[in-house]
Amino acid sequence: MADALTLAGRIAVITGGSRGIGNAIARAFVGGGARVLITGRSSSDLDAAAKGLRSVPGAASEAVQVFRADVRRSAEATSAIDAAVSRFGGLDVLVNNAGVGLFAPVADMSVDDWQQILETNLNGAFYCSHAAIPHLKERGGGWIINISSLAGKNPFAGGAAYCASKAGLNAFSEALMQEVRYDNIRVSYIMPGSVSTGFGGRGADGEADWKIAAEDVAELVTELVTFPSRSLPSRIELRPSRPKK
Repeated sequence: MADALTLAGRIAVITGGSRGIGNAIARAFVGGGARVLITGRSSSDLDAAAKGLRSVPGAASEAVQVFRADVRRSAEATSAIDAAVSRFGGLDVLVNNAGVGLFAPVADMSVDDWQQILETNLNGAFYCSHAAIPHLKERGGGWIINISSLAGKNPFAGGAAYCASKAGLNAFSEALMQEVRYDNIRVSYIMPGSVSTGFGGRGADGEADWKIAAEDVAELVTELVTFPSRSLPSRIELRPSRPKK
């Protein structure tokens, strides 16, 4: 396993890594000398992301791999984890970032939309974690970091499905943390507030200076992964410093 206080040599899988927060995390990891496999559902988005990541200053040779996968499907989630292990020789970090944001009142939401949100935001994290844990144990430990949302503790009208998925992810993270801590696997979940990525169709990327930047979340993830092993920041809330009144 790589030095626990640096990113250099780490092997990470980042789901939903072609855009937004996931891509910012991947950039931070690659720039720190880690090797990264990112997943996504769009081959064109993955190819564009790979090109950008490979040009990051400090990126090691052959440090970036992409894998087209829909984490709603357990076999595809497992295949993504296995691909990283096969390509890089192990796994140190899993970032469950893939997420869907569809917003509508319960009375107006379709069953398909409800299922897509829950299956991506919650089931996907289970499938990837389930596949990753044996490999993390084999490396002597590591990290599972789940990108949640303040919506998981602050429900709002029109967000019932999204809020339920993130509340479930929070509870999943808390339970998993207790299950694997003695295997030297640390589990943490991050709950950002408004992030300027255009997620869920809510504004264009970078348009709101008052919002959290994707790079802010990425910095927090890198700090977690390099945190001293004696301590575990297991639940983190991240808010804009000066939100709109």
